[in-house]
Amino acid sequence: MFFGVTSRSARGISAAVALLAIGAVGCADAIDSAKDGAKKVVRQRSVFSLTPGDCYNPNSAATESEEFSVEIVPCDEAHKGQVVGEFAIEGKSEYPGDSGATKIADERCPAESQKFVTDTWAVPEGVDLFYYYPTSESWATGDRAVSCAYSKESGTFSGSLKDESLNADQLTYLKGSNAVYEALWSNQPEADQIEDDLAGYKKQAKAVSSALKTHLTALEGVAQPETTKLRTQLEETAEAWKDAASAGSTDDFYVAYDLAFTGIDPSKTVAARKELKLATTVPADDAEVWVG
Repeated sequence: MFFGVTSRSARGISAAVALLAIGAVGCADAIDSAKDGAKKVVRQRSVFSLTPGDCYNPNSAATESEEFSVEIVPCDEAHKGQVVGEFAIEGKSEYPGDSGATKIADERCPAESQKFVTDTWAVPEGVDLFYYYPTSESWATGDRAVSCAYSKESGTFSGSLKDESLNADQLTYLKGSNAVYEALWSNQPEADQIEDDLAGYKKQAKAVSSALKTHLTALEGVAQPETTKLRTQLEETAEAWKDAASAGSTDDFYVAYDLAFTGIDPSKTVAARKELKLATTVPADDAEVWVG
């Protein structure tokens, strides 16, 4: 999934939103406009006070900009985004810079967001993961917080993304599945070619192998036909990841990796997801990775 970037300022709310002026329009329209403006003023909140669950509309038009405040709205109203996680940047005495802050958010927000949105396949189309992170000015005042949010760059969506009614089998499947893909992407080597960093790719394979082992153990308790079939298929895949992790040469790694990577193609999980009554449409970004 591609992640957008937003930042915030130490200035907090820079200015109140002005009420719409009554101009040369009908009285009823003018009153309605004034009421809408007043409602927006009341709903203003500093980005420093955002908490998971908040649905909001940014005051700026774009998601990639510095933000001072946002309009908090009920989740059943149309909105641009919802805060789905938060954490504090730790272990840094100096401001890490925009690139450093975004790198930290890239690494942490996917896992933090899954505590709120367990089934990411259920996220509406066009809604992606963004975040608010400190600027150098706000860092100097003690700001270390990062707010992770799902936001729609074009258009709006309605309803909360919070998973409220997942049963034990659904939670077991999603916890293990999410961990497998998190292990894959969070351990992605920087080198594009395996030959340039075989050790890094073997480390990634080891992480995925470990996550798959845990996933398979948990799935033993899910006694449903399609999920059982998926577990059998993933056992073979886990062996391939284990072979990749212990490959003695680049050629050996390629042989194992081809089978390993193909084995975790998300499209192969659709039948089990349908059986578990989970979302069954593979996210476009994930589908593109495994196409062909």
